[in-house]
Amino acid sequence: MAFNLQVFKTRALTAVVFVAVMLAGLFYDQWSFLVLFSVIHFGCWIEYQRIIALIDPDYKKTTPFHRNVIMLLGWCFVLLNTSNTYHFGHIAVKGIGWYGLQLCTILFCLNEVVLKKQLNLKVVGYSLVGLVYISLSWGLMMRLWELSINLSDTATTPGYLLPIILIASIWINDTMAYIVGSLIGKTPFSAISPKKTIEGTVGGAVLAVAAVTLGCKYLFHIDDTKLLLIISSTAAIVGTMGDLLESKLKRLAGIKDSGQIMPGHGGFLDRFDSLLLATPFVWLLIEVLR
Repeated sequence: MAFNLQVFKTRALTAVVFVAVMLAGLFYDQWSFLVLFSVIHFGCWIEYQRIIALIDPDYKKTTPFHRNVIMLLGWCFVLLNTSNTYHFGHIAVKGIGWYGLQLCTILFCLNEVVLKKQLNLKVVGYSLVGLVYISLSWGLMMRLWELSINLSDTATTPGYLLPIILIASIWINDTMAYIVGSLIGKTPFSAISPKKTIEGTVGGAVLAVAAVTLGCKYLFHIDDTKLLLIISSTAAIVGTMGDLLESKLKRLAGIKDSGQIMPGHGGFLDRFDSLLLATPFVWLLIEVLR
């Protein structure tokens, strides 16, 4: 493929803006963190609903009420999983999430079960899968923020610590997999994504685990090697599965990109597919193994 300077400029500019927004949201304070992942949450949901509607026309017939309430229900789950440090005066954000979750659940059930002549279990199932695929992940991202704060018994660590290690692991894995695959990749990894190779996938995972573990240990003085290995290896393995899952959904829908919010890079699901699947596994492993 011939080098296209204009395409390269578009992709480079978009990448710079994307990284700047992500870093600002992650590092500024806890509220920017919540706003960042709230925007990502709704962006992923909108694209997910579009993809499912292309896969199954029945979902396209769902009302705006159905689609919006299920998104709000998922967002309330995200709010429910925030730490106790999130509050407006005496009103805790997780309390808003709890009551909002109940209200949205009642409205959703009322709309689907009572007001409709026939319950379409398949359509409801698609939306419930979206809750697990999207809202559960970003809710548990809020839990990772809280886990970071309580990570040390002697001092408070920044809430962005675990999320940034996870995100860095995925970015490094993706970059290294691309580089290694371009240099020595010959064996296709999966028919779902023909450009992925076994050499690139394995090489990217090994280099990501090594870079994150050694980099955090010697550059940032994070001495918990077990924690670093849990996050980096899970991100490399499960993150790759997340990428393949989203590729499969796009193939079923007959589209190349999940959206066009980031010119040259696709949509929200294209950017966060690996993180969506890796986040719950990282949270679970940290809770169980630490």
